[in-house]
Amino acid sequence: MRLIVNADDFGISKAINLGIIEAYNEGIVKSTTLMCNMEAVDHAIKLANENPGIGVGIHFVLTAGKPLAQGVDSLVDEEGNFLKSEGIEEKSKKDDIRKELECQFNKFLSYGIKPTHIDTHHHVHRIKKVFEVVKEIAIKNNLPVRLMGETYDSMYKEIKSTSKFSESFYEKEMVTEDNLIRLLEEYKDFETVELMSHPGYLDQNILNRTSYAIERTIELETLVSRKVKEYIKENNIELISFSQL
Repeated sequence: MRLIVNADDFGISKAINLGIIEAYNEGIVKSTTLMCNMEAVDHAIKLANENPGIGVGIHFVLTAGKPLAQGVDSLVDEEGNFLKSEGIEEKSKKDDIRKELECQFNKFLSYGIKPTHIDTHHHVHRIKKVFEVVKEIAIKNNLPVRLMGETYDSMYKEIKSTSKFSESFYEKEMVTEDNLIRLLEEYKDFETVELMSHPGYLDQNILNRTSYAIERTIELETLVSRKVKEYIKENNIELISFSQL
């Protein structure tokens, strides 16, 4: 099995950024995805440049913070903040989605790093009109995209992805060493697997932004644990990034 452990939310806060880089240097994370509209994105880019072996993709955002593009009124509330997922599904216009995602993509490129792949915050590319725009960008730039469901979908026939995606390494009771090993055992017959993760340290920024906080520190401990690394080595699991698909 070839395994991609992707750390979501690169750029959301300095503490999360530092945790992701530790999970790369000391653990099994080889891939991360950058939120281009967040406060700590410049810090994330600095760390990425200092650690060129980590694959950095783009974590398109339509449900947290504020847009980078001007005039995308169907994506925001009266205070200019992005809508929640339900609002994006019900109220957003495809032209506004395209305008904002292209703006985020161009900002990523402005940092001089080649993106390895595409995924989305809160999996908003499960929404049909969002997926259509993501697919346009992926095909134009020859980039893989995170699976929307847990296994291959025919909508992906023109773009690259893994054969399996797992979001089961999430929530406090699920991010233990034993559960991660159980998941890897369950997925061993798949050719390529992406495991979503959210490792990090904590700072006031992340505590203010999300209720998923202390779990990130537990994820980090699990992703750098000797027990997990030994299991991966003993079972000949190859750790890769999306650039190796």
